[in-house]
Amino acid sequence: MAGRIDKRLKELGIALPKAATSLGNYLPYVKTGSFVWSVQAPLVDGKPAFTGRVGAEVTLEQAQACARLVAINILGQLRQACDGDLDRVRRVVRLGGFIAVAPGFTGHSQVMNGASDLMVEVFGEKGRHARFALGLVSLPIEMTVNIEGVFEIGPPARKRAAHKPKRRR
Repeated sequence: MAGRIDKRLKELGIALPKAATSLGNYLPYVKTGSFVWSVQAPLVDGKPAFTGRVGAEVTLEQAQACARLVAINILGQLRQACDGDLDRVRRVVRLGGFIAVAPGFTGHSQVMNGASDLMVEVFGEKGRHARFALGLVSLPIEMTVNIEGVFEIGPPARKRAAHKPKRRR
């Protein structure tokens, strides 16, 4: 049975990618306690979908679309970390944006709106989060945006059901 968040993704026309493996000696996500951390890039089928610097080769609108794609990739990893159940997400804690920019570009926060808006569209109020956006000279393999996501998650559904308080009659 599809959960509430899966239904919402379908309403939005978003198909999450299969969780990708890492490109080096690191993990695509880390789950510890009730938190999940993941840093993702604008990859489609293992290749960069967006390259270049915002304010030079990339427009603001393209960068926002890039940030949205990265957020979708993060959700793919998050689904894996939640054993396929995104209803376990209690809240989006923080998004951190690393944006390749040309000298003089100052719209970092506007770029990150592409990712932030998606989280609120998907999770509602639980999608509102703290955030940072940094402009950098370059990113690995000339990618435009990398984003770190931090999420608080709850127990699996079977444990949630076992811990529901009994109603008094």
